[in-house]
Amino acid sequence: MVFSNQKPMIVGEKIFLRPFKEEDFPYIEECLKDSEVIKLTGSTTDYDKDAVQEWYNTRNKQTDRLDLAIVDQSQNILVGEVVVNLYDENSNSMNFRILIGPRGRNRGLGTEASQRMIDYVFNHTKLNQLTLSVYDFNPRAKHVYQKVGFVVENVDENELEFEGEWIDSINMKLTRNDWLVKGTVIGKTKRE
Repeated sequence: MVFSNQKPMIVGEKIFLRPFKEEDFPYIEECLKDSEVIKLTGSTTDYDKDAVQEWYNTRNKQTDRLDLAIVDQSQNILVGEVVVNLYDENSNSMNFRILIGPRGRNRGLGTEASQRMIDYVFNHTKLNQLTLSVYDFNPRAKHVYQKVGFVVENVDENELEFEGEWIDSINMKLTRNDWLVKGTVIGKTKRE
């Protein structure tokens, strides 16, 4: 068990991260059905509303992962999700991922949500590192990940076929030591 079943509320300047609520479902559904999200995450267009709703209804009970809604404070609506999952015992690490839907793009919300979640994880767990994979045709996500401290570890070539072209997957990591050295946090929050 890495996380408790008491999920945190993490408040930022533009966003807050919180456990999912039932009334979030139309907004998360909008994100998941967005053509840009489908493309950049390598998802399929197959969509089972009941299965997806059940999935999100169980996120707050999980102790082996942390799934939080990203809420835009200016609109008070869910604009995405940020997740830490897939614990690797050998490296004492977990996977990091973020999804921003159409209502939350290009305003720095993803950067702030990423930084807040990363700070929370390293301040409240003993994890050594966070890892992620991002498709090469997602420059916005690559920029955010580098901005918050992730570095390229290796590349899986030709990982995804999209519209007849093969796309590489870039594997990145952020170690606890690099996070401590970086020492910069978006906003006025200081590291504990």
